[in-house]
Amino acid sequence: MSDIILEMKGITKTFPGVKALENVNLKVRKGEIHALCGENGAGKSTLMKVLSGVYGHGTYEGDIIFEGKTCEFKGIKDSEELGIVIIHQELALIPYLSIAENIFLGNERQKGGVIDWNETLQRTQGLLDKVGLSESPNTLVTNIGVGKQQLVEIAKAFSKRVKLLILDEPTAALNEDDSENLLELMLGFKSQGISCIIISHKLNEIAKVADSVTILRDGQTIETLDMHKDQVTEDRIISGMVGRDLTHRYPERQPKIGEVTLEVKDWNVYHEHHADRKMIDNVNLNLRRGEIVGIAGLMGSGRTELAMSIFGKSYGKNISGTLIKDGKEIRNNDVTQAIKNGFAYVTEDRKNYGLILLDDIKRNISLTGLEKLTKSTVVNEHEEVLVAEDMRGQMKIKTPNILQKTSNLSGGNQQKVVLGKWIFSGPDILILDEPTRGIDVGAKYEIYTIINRLADEGKSILVISSELPEILGICDRIYVMNAGQITGEVNRAEATQEKLMTYMTKHKAKI
Repeated sequence: MSDIILEMKGITKTFPGVKALENVNLKVRKGEIHALCGENGAGKSTLMKVLSGVYGHGTYEGDIIFEGKTCEFKGIKDSEELGIVIIHQELALIPYLSIAENIFLGNERQKGGVIDWNETLQRTQGLLDKVGLSESPNTLVTNIGVGKQQLVEIAKAFSKRVKLLILDEPTAALNEDDSENLLELMLGFKSQGISCIIISHKLNEIAKVADSVTILRDGQTIETLDMHKDQVTEDRIISGMVGRDLTHRYPERQPKIGEVTLEVKDWNVYHEHHADRKMIDNVNLNLRRGEIVGIAGLMGSGRTELAMSIFGKSYGKNISGTLIKDGKEIRNNDVTQAIKNGFAYVTEDRKNYGLILLDDIKRNISLTGLEKLTKSTVVNEHEEVLVAEDMRGQMKIKTPNILQKTSNLSGGNQQKVVLGKWIFSGPDILILDEPTRGIDVGAKYEIYTIINRLADEGKSILVISSELPEILGICDRIYVMNAGQITGEVNRAEATQEKLMTYMTKHKAKI
């Protein structure tokens, strides 16, 4: 009997004007962890949507053979009945339902048309034990963190008797501890004979758990590597993904750092809903012209809260402290005022807060600078087109035209639209919160190049990142945060991951 649980043969999928997949082949063995790698837009998620029935039979060419039988899935329910379950990057949970209700939503345990809550809670508890989650089945999903929500999704998959589990960027929004726990869980599933397909841009994670890796590029299969036989390195995978050797992960730069442009003094911020909970505690920092400054810290250290509170008080209550820009005290009492004062903020959550996904690239780019394009309350659409086309060229946004919906772009190209939108506003100070989250190495390099170019133009840039190699690779100076405080400040020449981690676990500010 063959040890191949899944074979996809000659899969071709076309969207209007775009061939997303062309003659793609994939084989997955029973009880293995199979990684799927490729740049944003390479076709990874599209291939998995074909497999799981999101794109039903008849909308693509090719064959899906699962456990030796050719399958024609009309929808997700068909694939789930055979034990193929996909967990998308954007978690599909309802926040104000309980864990138990989310797990069995659409698959309710019932007797005589009435939900059997005793069986529901008992089965939920068993599933939570299986994935290592200690919460009560009655806990609302909104009251648990993203890492635990990911485990709820996996428990939901196991409620459907999963044989092949597909995880699309499962650790993209997780901190290091939660990521590590999830990877260990996957290795546990493997020992139980469950097959997994993991899509991830974090090549160190792939090296840790994957048995095989298939590389896609431009919608085509490039190669499949055996992680145990082929002496696979991260550089080998990157070369397959981008079609060339990427000698340096970070572009070289000769910084031209000038005078101080921004000072944040004695900055304090309290929680939006708990008035006695201090989120930012007496923070002091500064930025210089042409300088890229990083903020490192573990999840929950206060990095995003600090950035949002500076940018028009878009987070927090009872905010106090002083902002000094170019030697003069300023006030950013709301986002509009912050933009007028020359600030821009690229959010870590581009899909919910950075873009209007149903609108086109042109409109998204022009949003922050409509005043420049407006005369007598009417937007000059010709100028809007020119601006969008110019920004598409500057940002190297891969798209047939600027009228493409942003929801149809890859993650890397969506991020370039967000950057383009804020660059058009003409800022002096850019705050970039996780600017490369969920983006492949090739697109990351392009984003880093854009950041360097902006710094060379004299912009002051503040970068928040959970990836310490990224912070070390692009920043001239690094602040470290823990528990809402600045616990360290390190110049690039002296910075190491070990030194940053030491400051990241300190609890009292010592600068």
